[in-house]
Formats: sequence, structure tokens, C-alpha cells
Amino acid sequence: MKRREFIGLIGGAAAWPLAAGAQQPANLPLVAVIVAFTEQLANARAASIREGLKQAGLIEGKDYVLTLRFLDGDYARLPEIVKELDALKPRVYVTVAGGPKPIHRLVPNAPVVFTAIAIDPVAYGWVESYARPGGMTTGNVQNAIGGLESLMSKQFQFFKELVPNLTRVGFIGLADTAVQFPVERAAVQKTAQQLGFAVSMYEVPTLADVESAIASGQRDDVSAFFLSVEPRFVARVPQIVASLAKTGKPAFGPTPVWTRGGLLMSYYTDIDEQTRRAGGLAAKILRGAKPGDLPIEQADKFTLIINLKTAKQLGITVPPALLAQADEVIE
Repeated sequence: MKRREFIGLIGGAAAWPLAAGAQQPANLPLVAVIVAFTEQLANARAASIREGLKQAGLIEGKDYVLTLRFLDGDYARLPEIVKELDALKPRVYVTVAGGPKPIHRLVPNAPVVFTAIAIDPVAYGWVESYARPGGMTTGNVQNAIGGLESLMSKQFQFFKELVPNLTRVGFIGLADTAVQFPVERAAVQKTAQQLGFAVSMYEVPTLADVESAIASGQRDDVSAFFLSVEPRFVARVPQIVASLAKTGKPAFGPTPVWTRGGLLMSYYTDIDEQTRRAGGLAAKILRGAKPGDLPIEQADKFTLIINLKTAKQLGITVPPALLAQADEVIE
């Protein structure tokens, strides 16, 4: 299994324990959830999926059961996980921050709902169209057709308000992400042209090389750092944030976990909302809907988070107007 087929966009690297009880009532449909992130984030995403099922009128233990696996970034174990889950005969799979192809390679007729994806599922052949996906796949995306450009433009507009002297951004991503990082790279380059800053690209071969990329950015005198939404990075948030803090330069990540971990800012879709909506799509499938008849949903809720503590440490004064726009302020 190739990593590129699972990674979509917008954490981790170890084990994948059973998270929702191995013994399930035989007469209830099973919702199998696979999350790319760490255990803590996987549990949070599963809670949102459960909430979406509940909002759709389904009660866990009465109308369905749910089982969870988290990858913690170890994509090589995905085929093993899918084989194990297939033995439990799920009615529907929900994959968070991952695409449907690795699941459909092993179980081609299984309904799959994807969520927390920021690449174009039509362009990559996951579905036939947004309005009518076709086949056994549906889900939601973090942005409309065209992917990351508008989202990233907004991210950097906010960041430039925080860091008005922004001249060169060091963008760090994993080189083996053949789908995700090239899409991000193109979006960053286009945004840089529009907003008037340069970009230094640091494509690292492994997670262990992120610190060397940060050191290269220091030598290149970048004015700030920006991290890929690569899920495997999330397992190293504390280490990466600590390394970035030593540079004395502002840095931001695309998702809330980075800002809550100590970076200056994030602006992203509301992932809890997206996973709730994925639960709603799963509920429709449990009630008999065909995945290919359920339109791909577009994110319409975004959150701006500012870490005021980090801003003070960097000597950055947050403009009051920007502070007023923040959905969350960390002090």
C-alpha cells in the first residue's frame, strides 16, 4: 500500500489498538472508523462522528455500533487494519484524513465516507463528480473545487496582519507525500505571488529531518515558518514546536492542534464539524442510501485561533481588529 493513496490532507507513527470493544452485537450494523492521527485526536474525531450519527437520530448500541482504529501515522499497517475490520463486516467505513482507495483495494464493494480532505477528490479519481460521486464513495472536503488556494490565501492574509514584515516563508513538508505536498506547494507559491512574499521549500525525507529543515530555514534567514498539514507531523507537535521556538521566528500551522501546541496562529476548517457531518453521511448509508448518490459536501465553517502567549514571547502585538475576529484566543 502506498502512503500517497491514503493521505488526503489536514497527524502521526506507532500502534493502532482496538478502541471500541472487540465484541459487538451481531444484529447491529457496524460503523468502522479509521483515523490517520494520534490516539487522542482519533478519539476526538470518533466522538464527533458519533455526534453526527446522534444528530441524525441514531443511537449507539441500539441502532449501530462503532469501532475505531487510529494509524498514528503508520500507513504501512493500513492493509492489516482493513483486513481485520473486514472480518467484522462493517456496514460503512469512515476514513478521517484519508482517501478511499486503500480500503476499496481490499473491499471494493464497501461504502466509504471520507472526511477532513483538502485535495480535489474528482481530480484524483475518488469520485465522478461533486454532485453525484458514483460508486461506493462519498464524503466532505475542506474546501471547494480548486482545493487549497483560497484557504491558504486567507491563512496568509491573517498571518501577514500578525507579521507585517513577512518577506520569506520557510515551508516544511514530507517529500514522500506524492499527492498532498505538491498540491500545498503550488498553493503556497501562488499565494506568495499574490501577497508579495518569497517561499523557501524544505521537503524532508523523514520526520526525523524536520529539525534539520528548521536549521536550514534559520541559515536562509526566513522571516517565518509554515508547516504542511501532513498528518504524520501531528505526532511530533511538541518536538517541532520546541525547535521552532528556539529560532525566535514566528511560525504557524494549518490546523488548531499546532496553535494549541504553541505556534502563533492557525486558520482552518472546523474539523469537528466536518467529522460530525461525516457521521451524518454514515447515518444515511445505514438507512439505505447509496454512497454514490450522496453529494460531496463542502466545508462552510472555519476557525481562526491566535496564541496570544506565543505572540507576547515573540514581541508581536496582535492588532485589535484581528483579535476580535479570532474564534479562540490562547493566553
